[in-house]
Amino acid sequence: MQKQEIGFLLHDQIDKDLWDKCIKNAFNGMAYAESWYLDIVSPGWCALVQWNYNRVMPLPVKRKYGINYIIQPLFTQQLGVFSIQQMDSSVIEDFLIAIPSKYLFTHINLNTHNHLLNPLCNNLNHELDLIENYDEIKSRYSENLKRNIKKAEKASLTAVKHVRPEEVIRLFRNDRGKEVKSWGEEQYRLLQKLLYTGMHKNRMDTYGVLSSRNEIIAAAVFLKSRKSLVFLFSGNSDEGKKTGAMPFLIDKYIEDHAEMHLILDFEGSNNENLARFYRSFGSSPIYYPEYKSARGPKVFQQFLLNR
Repeated sequence: MQKQEIGFLLHDQIDKDLWDKCIKNAFNGMAYAESWYLDIVSPGWCALVQWNYNRVMPLPVKRKYGINYIIQPLFTQQLGVFSIQQMDSSVIEDFLIAIPSKYLFTHINLNTHNHLLNPLCNNLNHELDLIENYDEIKSRYSENLKRNIKKAEKASLTAVKHVRPEEVIRLFRNDRGKEVKSWGEEQYRLLQKLLYTGMHKNRMDTYGVLSSRNEIIAAAVFLKSRKSLVFLFSGNSDEGKKTGAMPFLIDKYIEDHAEMHLILDFEGSNNENLARFYRSFGSSPIYYPEYKSARGPKVFQQFLLNR
């Protein structure tokens, strides 16, 4: 394919039908890059487009203190360039160069198939192929994971579907959410809107775990696409941790989706404890690059790059 100019489009210039067709048919398509998802997590997003939407790159733009910049949205692990044809690192570099100069600062995560010669860093993710039958997949679980699942079964835990998003968010806020100081009501409203929209479009699964007293003690949301199931968000409780509720929940989700042409994407993590937990399911490590750049006077660049 001959080289063609990469065009910049403002939000109202984007043909979302052609955009979503590209993401659906792209060899590296991801639900994060679909227009409905971007409309929620990055209202007003712009785009770079090549070959009549055969290659696209969403630009999650923002403006603050008079500065136009591009930043990775919440609840969106990877973006970058998506293409119907295979790409090499030169294509990715061309798209990054094509970002308009008015955006003085860019800090985004590209996707697993976007190879950079000099990334800021490569972030760790874990993926599990669900093509095999459940027994084959489970045979590769770690011994510690198997013990935790047995612990959950002995505690008479029950897995349920169609848990309300508010329940997942409540569990998170009462646990790990206490450590996330940068999140306030605005961020949780955004999350709730995202989850309800995804459920309405049949693009989200919500699973929960009930205690022997029929109380929800753990819950999780999975983002569905044609190729993958993303472990998007979860919440746990002290009782859930003690009884192995989250391993039990994920195991049930794997059992329900085994023998499908799908990848379970654990969405992380650089945190060694979480990485160990995801590896315990027999998942494989995979990496995606982080990109950061700044324009303008050198002093200004240093200020932005060190943020």
